[in-house]
Amino acid sequence: MADEVDYEALPSNAGLGVSAGITEHAVMFPIDSIKTRMQVFATSPAAVYTGIGNAFTRISSTEGMRVLWRGVSSVILGAGPAHAVHFGTYEFVKDFAGGRAGGNQPLTTAMAGAAATIASDALMNPFDVIKQRMQVHQSEFRSVFTAMRVVYRNEGLAAFYVSYPTTLTMSVPFTAVQFTVYEQVKRLLNPRGEYSPSSHVIAGALAGGVAAGVTTPLDVAKTLLQTRGTSQDSELRRVRGMWDAFGIIWTRDGMKGFFRGMSPRVLTHMPSNALCWLSYEFFKVAIRE
Repeated sequence: MADEVDYEALPSNAGLGVSAGITEHAVMFPIDSIKTRMQVFATSPAAVYTGIGNAFTRISSTEGMRVLWRGVSSVILGAGPAHAVHFGTYEFVKDFAGGRAGGNQPLTTAMAGAAATIASDALMNPFDVIKQRMQVHQSEFRSVFTAMRVVYRNEGLAAFYVSYPTTLTMSVPFTAVQFTVYEQVKRLLNPRGEYSPSSHVIAGALAGGVAAGVTTPLDVAKTLLQTRGTSQDSELRRVRGMWDAFGIIWTRDGMKGFFRGMSPRVLTHMPSNALCWLSYEFFKVAIRE
């Protein structure tokens, strides 16, 4: 049809990333809080959980369900700008590298996804640190800005970026896998490149689940680094980087320690990514029209 929208050629727009990013993170935040708690080496028996259901039951009975939303404001503050940068960079690099030329181009897609992550994580990392400081068991923080001020005063600027190399080490392959799987599955389910909610949801969920599962060990190390200032354990407080974190995880918990919190991580990313991509694709078409 002559007036058919050329879906793949739609321009990028910062507002698309903002809308998709906030939606993605806010909806699944309670599961993300459980993931953080399961990954932390807790000293209190009350903060040791055997699974998602057990965590929900114990937290709701001892602390109340509202605590699972603690830290969501940090995500809302950071996710919009970070995702605008993420999607904007992705579209720019994909165009620049010839990703619109047609045909299957997984290398171009992976490169664009990796570049998008490097840019967005630099912006989002401090917000993620604060989020996890607020999520842990018996957190002292109730306000994002109070947390930022106290962490900066006690630990300096380095506390906000001690996990950045680990975040990139995790996020670059995560995003490369995510975007590659998404584009391949979307192309398979929706070869005409039209707006198709079902194909966007399926492709987004599969992409998020695969990427989340394979990068869980790095996520465990990232959580250890980002929450080190909340620990009473001197060894945990002194952890300096990814390899230090890996050593502690291996010594204390063996191989299984690298997969702490994998089930809530995958559970978070599947619907979260499905919603993210559905929102992004919808707003792309809506703004175009």
